[in-house]
Amino acid sequence: MGQSLSDVARPPSKEEITAELFARKCFEPLELYSFKDNFKSLADHQQNVRYLKEDTIARFLELPDILAVSPIIYHMLTYIGAFPFLQDAPVILGFEQMIMVVAIMTERYTKILTRGASDRRKLLFKSLAVYDRKLSEIEKQQHNVPASAPSSNTHAPGFAIDAAGDDLDDEAIDDDELVLAALDSLDVNDAFKTGDSHAATTHGAMIPVDNFRKLIMLLLLVSPLGSQESLSTYGYRVAGTELEELRTTAANILSTFINVEKSPGITYAQFGHAITTNFPFFFNGLNSLFEHFLFSKNLDFSKHKDGSVSKTVAPALVLPPLLQDNGQIMNLNVLSQLSFFINGNELFRRLRLLYSGSEAGFSMGSFESKVFNWRAPTILLVSGTRFSDFPSNRGSEGVFSDSLPPKRFPNGSSPDRDRLVFGALVRQPWRHTHKECFGGEDMVLFQLAPHHDVFRASSLNREYVAFAKPPTAHPGINIGCPHPKVTQSSRHESLRHLGPVSLVIDSSFEYGVFTHDYSSSGGAFGTSASRKYNFQERFQVDEIEVWGCGGDEEARIQRERWEWEAREAEARRRVNLGTGDIAADRALLEMAGLVGANRSGGSMA
Repeated sequence: MGQSLSDVARPPSKEEITAELFARKCFEPLELYSFKDNFKSLADHQQNVRYLKEDTIARFLELPDILAVSPIIYHMLTYIGAFPFLQDAPVILGFEQMIMVVAIMTERYTKILTRGASDRRKLLFKSLAVYDRKLSEIEKQQHNVPASAPSSNTHAPGFAIDAAGDDLDDEAIDDDELVLAALDSLDVNDAFKTGDSHAATTHGAMIPVDNFRKLIMLLLLVSPLGSQESLSTYGYRVAGTELEELRTTAANILSTFINVEKSPGITYAQFGHAITTNFPFFFNGLNSLFEHFLFSKNLDFSKHKDGSVSKTVAPALVLPPLLQDNGQIMNLNVLSQLSFFINGNELFRRLRLLYSGSEAGFSMGSFESKVFNWRAPTILLVSGTRFSDFPSNRGSEGVFSDSLPPKRFPNGSSPDRDRLVFGALVRQPWRHTHKECFGGEDMVLFQLAPHHDVFRASSLNREYVAFAKPPTAHPGINIGCPHPKVTQSSRHESLRHLGPVSLVIDSSFEYGVFTHDYSSSGGAFGTSASRKYNFQERFQVDEIEVWGCGGDEEARIQRERWEWEAREAEARRRVNLGTGDIAADRALLEMAGLVGANRSGGSMA
């Protein structure tokens, strides 16, 4: 960036060389043109320096004021904009710095740099963190163990250069190779080791809890955002009861990273571990948000080279709602929460409510009739209220409690947070379980409230899902439990077999139990990565929902199967009683012993 007219002939700076390379290799020509146009229209000008201010970026991205997230985002950008020369952070967000910001935030840097996911995660952490000297000293004492012999390879594993690269113009190859070589020696880890003494390590760095809570709320809001979709269209989600639900969902997610009552901030170990295991798509919404810089509103494709304007105007594309049906458990915040560990392409504008217990009835028969014909993946959700510490031993609750082994584990969360939400992503069609469970290693068992947790399917055994009706002992929906075989002895078994990590819903859909036996190292599903202890939740079911993942084609197939089953049922009815003669039909029933003598059989009229 030039400071005066006398600097016109000066050689380009390292920032300008790096930004030029990223701009040419990471962006399409039209995207780069739009970026330049947006930067020119947004930038403030002072002493021949063009730069973006915090309120300008907040206004352009349409960040809601109610979330108070603008200072956090600006702090992130002034750090990321310095890449790969992080010793210069924080930086003024000029043209070159914003090139780096957009390339990294939209993940377009992968066109140049490979194996960058882990180091992008570290870069995002450092951009959010503050430095605590006391915490640093404590961590150094905890990690003061003899180090292993250093490796002969001095290059860090992250942000390594893709040797193949893209095709370049001949005259630019030599210069680009020099810059790529420089970046190779200045990847993220090495960049941390230069300049800032605190940047050499993440020890002592932590993200303040309040800042991270605000960021989670923003990420929930932007998770369904399209590249050219305005964030202001979701303004209704940050007002009234919607805002309160957004805060509650953010609190459930935050509990995965840290116990807010015991620590003021999130360390890199906590951050990295939680993101890897529970939130692989946590930052995906930022891609679309920052892609707004790559689309200029000043571009008019209706104009021709001769200056004429096309009279045909393409109609505005009307997108379907993010969630086509309303549920008592599922809402937009839960949908966004799911998108943090299930790809959003399977969720947004793709879910259909197949079954709701409060509408169709809490029975396995209703569940079967609504769900079994869906041939695409489904998401099961169950909400409930935790049993009191002294459950009733009478009635159906007592019967259910008596069918379970004695409770050996404590509850999974504090007593004041007694609303529980569990679920499972089942990618295979539902069916009756006779001999073997169904499901696969692509299944996911999860908890959404009051604590967010994800339990990935394992290969230790294949006891994934069982949908068992009587005469099976203890019928119901069993996820992660051994499937009881139908035998004479099984009819008299008194206790359910609960898997190490399992969810059970009884056949009346009144009660459920979730078990997490961390000491067992898991079964069909792995143990929690954040709660490394045993716990069990016993609860009364409030609602059960099943959502089908798919579009119109999946709905058409389900409708055709329903129609076929209806025709088959009608055909069987006509075969059994198809004469239309009441007297003949009654005679047939008497021969079967169903009516006559002391059996009324009901009215035939």
